[in-house]
Amino acid sequence: MSAFYREKVLSVQHWTDTLFSFRATRDTGFRFQNGQFAMIGLEIDGRPLLRAYSMASANHEEELEFFSIKVQDGPLTSRLQKIKEGDTILVGRKATGTLITDNLIPGKRLMLLSTGTGLAPFASLIKDPDVYDQFESIVLVHGCRQVSELAYGEKLVAALREDELFGELLADKLIYYPTVTREPFRNRGRITDLINSEQIFNDIGQGPLDIATDRVMMCGSPAMLEELKVMFEGRDFIEGSGNKPGHFVIEKAFVER
Repeated sequence: MSAFYREKVLSVQHWTDTLFSFRATRDTGFRFQNGQFAMIGLEIDGRPLLRAYSMASANHEEELEFFSIKVQDGPLTSRLQKIKEGDTILVGRKATGTLITDNLIPGKRLMLLSTGTGLAPFASLIKDPDVYDQFESIVLVHGCRQVSELAYGEKLVAALREDELFGELLADKLIYYPTVTREPFRNRGRITDLINSEQIFNDIGQGPLDIATDRVMMCGSPAMLEELKVMFEGRDFIEGSGNKPGHFVIEKAFVER
């Protein structure tokens, strides 16, 4: 167990019957870059049960935050969804992941494309002052099936806009675009369709996709990631990695379970 920090759960919030978030203590030795993930979980019968989770908190915050799906028969999430204040979670000592700005060629507009709990790494990134120095515009897109599933992201963005430190920073740069597929809402449709039809760009009053200036990060369902990858590569966008920066990066570490 020396490969893990033992952290205490400070608070838990259930957003819907399938989504919850929780905050925990953070060991002062735990370092990460905004957008990265770590292995976290619980000790079950003396053994660690772990999954990859992005930090939804920023690296300058004293506490850790995670945003999770609930899967009733999921080996970990069936248990994790029942945690309460005072419980202990395990956090792997090493953070990693591809959703960091170093893996992107410099650009002007950063598009953060997420579905479901894939929002988590971007919750961390939009709290990073350096990102606002690197890009002229940041477009946070969050796709869900139902309006209720947008609550975590809506509250997060609203709190940042009201924040003394971030409010001014975000005012002219962060554009939040929630969209749903199964209920009436001001923005409707799948992310791929909204980009292909240019509907999203019309809605936010900006120009369409441009390889010269647009950089993209994506995290969410495997089907969405594959579809977007094909779409971007069809437009000559190159996938970036730790070895060579590109026009877009994908986090492949997650399977919703």
